[in-house]
Amino acid sequence: MEYGSRGGGGGGGSGSVGDHDSSENQRRKKRYHRHTAYQIQSLEGMFKECPHPDEKQRLQLSRELGLAPRQIKFWFQNRRTQMKAQHERADNCALRAENDKIRCENIAIREALKNVICPSCGVTPVTEDCYFDEHKLRMENAQLKEELDRVSSIAAKYIGRPISQLPPVQPLHMSSLDLSMGSFGGHGFGGPSLDLDLLPGSSSSLPNLPFQPIRISDMDKSLMTDVAANAMEELLRLLQTNEPLWMKSSTDGRDVLNLESYERMFPRPNSHLKNPNVRIETSRDSGVVIMNALALVDMFMDPNKWVELFPAIVSVAKTMEVVSPGVLGSLSGSLQLMYEELQALSPLVPTREFYVLRYCQQIEQGLWAIVNISYDFPQLASQCRSHKLPSGCLIQDMPNGYSKVVTWVEHVEVEEKTPIHQLYKDLIHSGLAFGAERWLATLQRTCERLACLMASSNSTLNLGGVIPSPDGKRSMRKLCQRMVSNFCACVSTSTSHRWTTLSGVNEGGVRVTLQKSTDPGQPNGVVLSASTTFWLAVSPQNVFNFFKDERTRTHWDVLSNGNPVQEVAHIANGSHPGNCISVLRALNTSQNNTLILQESCIDQSGALVVYCPVELPYINIAMSGEDPSCIPLLPSGFTISPDGRYDHGGGASTSASTQGNMARSAGSLMTVAFQILVSNLPSAKLNLESVTTVNNLISTTVHHIKTALNCPSS
Repeated sequence: MEYGSRGGGGGGGSGSVGDHDSSENQRRKKRYHRHTAYQIQSLEGMFKECPHPDEKQRLQLSRELGLAPRQIKFWFQNRRTQMKAQHERADNCALRAENDKIRCENIAIREALKNVICPSCGVTPVTEDCYFDEHKLRMENAQLKEELDRVSSIAAKYIGRPISQLPPVQPLHMSSLDLSMGSFGGHGFGGPSLDLDLLPGSSSSLPNLPFQPIRISDMDKSLMTDVAANAMEELLRLLQTNEPLWMKSSTDGRDVLNLESYERMFPRPNSHLKNPNVRIETSRDSGVVIMNALALVDMFMDPNKWVELFPAIVSVAKTMEVVSPGVLGSLSGSLQLMYEELQALSPLVPTREFYVLRYCQQIEQGLWAIVNISYDFPQLASQCRSHKLPSGCLIQDMPNGYSKVVTWVEHVEVEEKTPIHQLYKDLIHSGLAFGAERWLATLQRTCERLACLMASSNSTLNLGGVIPSPDGKRSMRKLCQRMVSNFCACVSTSTSHRWTTLSGVNEGGVRVTLQKSTDPGQPNGVVLSASTTFWLAVSPQNVFNFFKDERTRTHWDVLSNGNPVQEVAHIANGSHPGNCISVLRALNTSQNNTLILQESCIDQSGALVVYCPVELPYINIAMSGEDPSCIPLLPSGFTISPDGRYDHGGGASTSASTQGNMARSAGSLMTVAFQILVSNLPSAKLNLESVTTVNNLISTTVHHIKTALNCPSS
């Protein structure tokens, strides 16, 4: 009641209860008194000049505004409290923003610390996470040793020594393939079985991806957006700058990045270059593509279409998270986190794994930019040995429906824990195996093939008069596209394959793997894949011509049983005569119900010849234009690539339509791969006699190829 007594408005303290209630009501009314607009304006003006008025100033305000001095005093107290609260709220917002910024920097620093290398010893500092990773690796290593001992003991039980000590087998002359399989327990057709792992799924299906689902927070997405935006800015500067950032290679004249100029222009405090095991690959190229820019961008941003565009380069692609779908239904501004595996089509070259942010932006009307940059999560840092710095391309629409890839840039840091195989050392170190030239050459050839697929004209010259309709031609192309994709998957060293090396017949050795075939487009059962890689002192173009010549086919084609073949149908897949689909029939043979389906392709980065036996009723289904997706295929074939050694003397044979790496290289790297259905049983073990037969088949084929090309056998 002290506050009320100082109010000065009432009488003594001996009033009745009713008087007391009325005085309380009066005090409440006074307490909620509202000032007029003029009074508030005058008080605010005084507050700006003097927030703490003295008693004299308060009395003057009281007379001018008709308010009690106590009201003036309380108003200034309340106004000062209100201003203090506003300042505190503003400070809190600023501190909260600063805290978020520091948290993002902390995340980036933690990720960078995963790659810190000691400058004196070149070793990653040991942390608690590294300890557990090392402990896990030791446990897995012990399990693998036990498995190796078990396999060796089984082999020693039947042949007296481990399989790795088997002597090289001699070539056998075979009229047909007879690969028998033993059932579990070794009571099969041909004796003891080799306990190889039977991999689930078919070789053409998507491999089991080597990661667990990742939780991506809003803060991660914000950080990804910043990383992608900075990468796009760097890529555009890379694309629009020439010397001194880019220079011509003294070896082959290709464009390579000047790393000193790059580091000055784009300094990186935590560069991987301090690691002695890290090697840099840079390249750029440009060219024209038969596809409009919008369709091309759409295929780049779709992982399934991305694999279809580059089946010989991309073995696996999957979108992990769509960070941003784009602006107003457009692909511009689209950002996604992707996983991809890149391959070189040889069991001797490990695949490269990347977690990349792919960001698309429309620069102006008809001009698009796409950038890729690695984004490493701490839990995935031990899996990816390759790190992609800002790489990508600038695509410009052309009025004729074509697109101009103004520039394609590849910039990758590769950490090599194990040495590169001697056969592929020059090709990989030169940057040709995964460089911009290979990407662009493959894109041009694939888009030319797609243009032929979409063409509605029916050319009797191309069809040979056998395929009656454009639908039949499109169906045959789709069938061959699946055949080539299946073959590329069977040669890959992706995580879905575990190759076993047999006794070597050449520099690369013969490698085999078993696969359980469950795909509707493959025969049901167990499939054996066998492959080897070797070097030829012949230009890639001449090797390709050798395989395209029907007169030399008897040297390497086991399906024709040494008989000549006749082409009964031909479909062109582009301007180069070697890019085509052929249907072949072996002459002078009793197997008149089986034809050979073949697709061959060549560009400046390499060549493919893929073929497969197909029964005549299935060929008729495809030629009639029906859906070919259920036609079983088990393709074999050959990959041809430059060896990476530049022919300074110019002795390499060149073609008017084949330039670049294929024309500059005097030697070739060749991979032979066969797929054979060895059992219709859902689960089985490979018989040792079957391994011997496959080894003989590979060695005989390699020997005949080298002999026909006048190359010495090693």
